[in-house]
Amino acid sequence: MKDQTADRIRKLISSSDVFLFMKGVPAAPQCGFSAAVVKILGGLAVPFESADVLSDPEVREGIKEFSNWPTIPQLYVKGEFVGGCDIVREMHQAGELTALLNDKGIAVAAT
Repeated sequence: MKDQTADRIRKLISSSDVFLFMKGVPAAPQCGFSAAVVKILGGLAVPFESADVLSDPEVREGIKEFSNWPTIPQLYVKGEFVGGCDIVREMHQAGELTALLNDKGIAVAAT
């Protein structure tokens, strides 16, 4: 991965407490996995920023190498990689996602 792509990814991740690399945009996800993570974050009323990897091939490939995780979406909280759709879904169902967000000082709606 090019250094400049890694730098762009770092800047994106640090631009928001909660950052999602996804296919599409939150209002119009382009895959079911991205839609599922957007729905979970929306249900928790967690503000987040996102990047559409479909519109940026460098970031699409670079993020997989950056996180050493092969799939999109990828969720980051306070700069730390949390996981993809399955991990986020499992954490949410177990209450672990809410706990993580609370631990990081990010307000979540009561579920």
